[in-house]
Amino acid sequence: MSYAPEGQQHQPYRPEGQNPQPPYGDQYGRPYGQQPHGRSPYAEQYGGQPQSYGQRPQGQWEQEQPEPPRHRSRGRRWLIAGVSVLALAGIAAGVMAYYEIPPFTDKGSAVSFGHDGGGKGSGQGGSGTQQPANSKMLMPTGPAADFKNSMTLADGTHVAVTSLDGKKSGFKGKVWVWAPKEYNDPKFAKSGFPVMIALPGGAGYPSNYWMGTDLGLQTSISKWYAEGKSKPFLLAMPVLNPGPDDKGVYWDGSDIPGQPKMGTWLTEDVPDLMKANFRTVKSRDGWAFMGSSTGGFAGMKAVLKHPDKFKAVIASGPDIVPDSSLWKGHDKEKAENNPELLAKQLIDTKGPDVYIAFQVGDNESNKKTLPDVQKFVATFGNKGPVHTSLRVIPGGQHNAKTYVPNMGEGPIQYISKVMEGPVE
Repeated sequence: MSYAPEGQQHQPYRPEGQNPQPPYGDQYGRPYGQQPHGRSPYAEQYGGQPQSYGQRPQGQWEQEQPEPPRHRSRGRRWLIAGVSVLALAGIAAGVMAYYEIPPFTDKGSAVSFGHDGGGKGSGQGGSGTQQPANSKMLMPTGPAADFKNSMTLADGTHVAVTSLDGKKSGFKGKVWVWAPKEYNDPKFAKSGFPVMIALPGGAGYPSNYWMGTDLGLQTSISKWYAEGKSKPFLLAMPVLNPGPDDKGVYWDGSDIPGQPKMGTWLTEDVPDLMKANFRTVKSRDGWAFMGSSTGGFAGMKAVLKHPDKFKAVIASGPDIVPDSSLWKGHDKEKAENNPELLAKQLIDTKGPDVYIAFQVGDNESNKKTLPDVQKFVATFGNKGPVHTSLRVIPGGQHNAKTYVPNMGEGPIQYISKVMEGPVE
């Protein structure tokens, strides 16, 4: 199913204009040559009595009246010029920041996220102390990725991006990452954090729309953690597909024969990137997915197919069965990536417990989405190891702006209760 998020709207910075008053001529606030009616400029000098032109009091030498001072006029002109320059500079800075031109933006600068691993899988921290063998936390294994800042949020945290050359999938693509401010809190310096792999809908290429601030995923996680609703998740936001969603072609986040191995990319290479660069949780109890539409399908499938690696998923408005046209001629492989069949298999084998938090709007564009999810929950939910919850969003539509705020009304709490982290 194709899904296109609402676009981000940017407004360039425009400082308020300044409208200085026109300069005046003299210290009285009058243009030169204009005097008060009925008084001569000589009146105060000669006792306050008006004098006719050419008349002077007897006994006084003829004196030349000085011109009114002009230094205030020049000062005002300099002031106006200075204000104008500052206003233009402000506009220019805003434009340069909007178009991300250094030095008016930190976009593109290196971000390390306080990388403190041994760098080559040594399992040692920055101080060189050996990690205890019974620790639930996994130190960064390295090598450190080349992260560049994509966005700085209001709390000072960064959304950064790197190009990941997937060693196991053979696919190379972008991954955006984010760490909550708690990650660099000295209180958690020896703690491993849970990871959420956030998947978009639709093409999910060449970017992942969860990395944008207008949808508020990062700020929401920080808020929910402060409210006691959520774990302080690290976020991994990879591209979902290897190319544009051209004429409805997409890859289901799966290893479709003859196609890029997007299933391996999402479940092997992306987690390896997070383990290499962050303090994470060793066990599956610290690993989850979140996604909408096609991304919800891919995340749910990943958890059901690899319950030994992942424990939970928030699936918003998801497809329930694989429906890519690229599966044609590959029925066996398609069945191996079908969440319904995977759930049945997990129940039959009494596999590890997994937790699926569904949320679906009752005004979805695809009217089959809600009934399909309800059928899945009725058939497989809360039977054996497959645990489910369903939040139906009143008036909810098939878009990320519906899903993010509603995650805080049940789904994020549901998976956070069964996950671990931060852990030592």
